[in-house]
Amino acid sequence: MLLGWTPPSPARHIARVSFFLALLAGWLTGAPGWAGTIKDVDIASNRIVIQFDERIAGASSFVLAGPNRIALDLMGATPGARADAAGPVSGVRQAAHGDGARVVFDLARPAIVTNGSFGRDGTTLTLELRTVDDARFARAAAEGRLSFLPPFSFARASSRHSYSVSAPVPAKPAPFSLPRIYGADDSRPLVVIDAGHGGHDPGAISADGLKEKDLTLKTALAIRDELLASGRVRVALTRDDDRYLIHRDRFEIARKLGAGLFISVHCDAAHSADASGATVYTLSEVASDKEAARLAARENKSEILSGVDLASQNQAVSTILIDLTQRETMNASAKFARLLGREAQGLIRVKENPHRMASLLVLKAPDMPSILFETGYISNPSDAAFLNSRDGRRKVAQSVSRAVAIHFATRMASR
Repeated sequence: MLLGWTPPSPARHIARVSFFLALLAGWLTGAPGWAGTIKDVDIASNRIVIQFDERIAGASSFVLAGPNRIALDLMGATPGARADAAGPVSGVRQAAHGDGARVVFDLARPAIVTNGSFGRDGTTLTLELRTVDDARFARAAAEGRLSFLPPFSFARASSRHSYSVSAPVPAKPAPFSLPRIYGADDSRPLVVIDAGHGGHDPGAISADGLKEKDLTLKTALAIRDELLASGRVRVALTRDDDRYLIHRDRFEIARKLGAGLFISVHCDAAHSADASGATVYTLSEVASDKEAARLAARENKSEILSGVDLASQNQAVSTILIDLTQRETMNASAKFARLLGREAQGLIRVKENPHRMASLLVLKAPDMPSILFETGYISNPSDAAFLNSRDGRRKVAQSVSRAVAIHFATRMASR
């Protein structure tokens, strides 16, 4: 979850399943195999190694800005040995946190965790560090948590018998079917509205129990109705009920329908209940370059982008065409994001400089302008009440409708 944005729910689900496995394993072996105390923290310029006296259930890390920090949550662990500052780390703090421990590494200069892995016995966690500039650190803060799980291998030491533990996990989502397109005039551009989260993934949850997945669906339906009432566009929804779609399927639905604009609707969550206001995210430059390379390799140059059949081009030309297409798309996305931020002012609460960039998978369609609209903070009681009201959702929808009208009118005029 990005700071102020919900992290990918499957990682949280896996972590919960992992903790359950560790808990059950401890019961079978007669000893709590998830209760590990921090025995040593070794910090260097390019890595942090944490040792425990017993295996723990798992870990996750995220970065925070202002001041710059790396936070590490350790499931089933307890605080222990002190650590000396070194490398980019200027200080270390530990405290009990939920069912485990939180270790905070204060940073003398921006640094991010690029990878993490447990040792074979689950008692050692190594985090790979890389110092970065302020812009890359800010993107890392937006990208959310990294999760790390130890290998699981349990057996009763005093018995010849070994035990196997299994737990159900969500089935792989079925292939998506194309949704209904609302609006009869095929000459009108198509806008696809994506209600974030859904199904087993509730997204963020407010203090009084509101679920992000429910608010995003209600808001998406309100935006659909407002856009249709304008008569300027056709509209489709990636989901119109409580079901889960993987990120790639969400934008692939829009691409297969030939959408001219993709809007993914979310509502932020933050550590502070004071955080408030809407933001609009577009894809970051760094992530788009990597995605373009993966797209070319995966589709074996057979993808058709903006009417250009890449199968007929050599690899070098294909890469250039994808890159140019995506750069144009990113520019169009950024223009719409700024437009939406402007048109929303006066209707809803908007953060100062609302346009942000992050490496968000749901925005990685290379040939379709795409934005992620964080309509407010579900962690803020005032924002949550606003988004949970019919009048609040109507104002969000009016913001989108105004921006959409200007966006397509401008694009038509430029042609």
